[in-house]
Amino acid sequence: MNRTDKAKQLRIATYASVLTALALIALKLAAWLWTGSVSILASLIDSLMDSIASVINLFAVRYSLMPPDEEHRFGHGKAEPLAGLAQAAFICGSAVFLVLHAIDRLRFPRDLQQLEIGVAVMAVAIVLTAGLLVIQRRVIRQTQSAAIRADSLHYSTDLLTNLSVIIALFLATYGWAWADSVMAIAVAAYILYGATRIGYDAIQHLLDRELPAETQEQILAIAHENPQVRGAHDLRTRQSGQVKFVQLHLELDAELTLAQAHEIADGVEKEISALVPDAEVIIHQDPANLSEHTDCKLWTPPTHRRGPAD
Repeated sequence: MNRTDKAKQLRIATYASVLTALALIALKLAAWLWTGSVSILASLIDSLMDSIASVINLFAVRYSLMPPDEEHRFGHGKAEPLAGLAQAAFICGSAVFLVLHAIDRLRFPRDLQQLEIGVAVMAVAIVLTAGLLVIQRRVIRQTQSAAIRADSLHYSTDLLTNLSVIIALFLATYGWAWADSVMAIAVAAYILYGATRIGYDAIQHLLDRELPAETQEQILAIAHENPQVRGAHDLRTRQSGQVKFVQLHLELDAELTLAQAHEIADGVEKEISALVPDAEVIIHQDPANLSEHTDCKLWTPPTHRRGPAD
């Protein structure tokens, strides 16, 4: 899939997320006003945070897809993990608010009303959320977007949240009103856990974490498969949004002409680009004997041969 197709898929996922979030907010707000359930309020707050996160994603993805310019020569891809980090902050805040509200309801219980309406609304919310997740999972497989992955994690937790609310409402109908507040606290704890995962992944992207070790091994294996390459070292990789960056040094025969060395490096670059789509590959050529006089980290043979790309 080329970049244009990926951009189209990302836009579809972000618009679908925003529309779903708005629909869920309207449904859950009405259900909360009818029933007074704190667990429904928990789910409503979660959906409010999701809507904010989805809007952030919408603008972040659009910005990250902008081509490089004179002030951003490596593109705008880091807008995606920045959006993920903002989402984590919003989610943590909503979880804390929810816990405080649930504790207050435990201290001062209140009868719930029209619980059957609440159950019906949460069932509809489950169907809408499941439909959105199908779209997001497909887009994630095709684009590996950090922002969409973070958004999908929100809605995955929503499925459990909505199911837990239905259970709490059923228990409340049998006189166990405390289950409503306890379930809300459990939902808040799960939301907080999800926020820490999103925040960690976003920070790792911002810190230019290396591509998976298996991918690095496959890249070095490609370089070594060329019979004219004496060795490879100083491999460095990272990812910014949808673009991956690969840099390495090839050790070539010192007697080669510049044109010959360039041709070899160009061939290796094409092989790496086939392995890692949408990658920007930079290869530096070194005379083979140069590594004997430097502290370069030399290539070592992989434990297994090159397989399909991640």
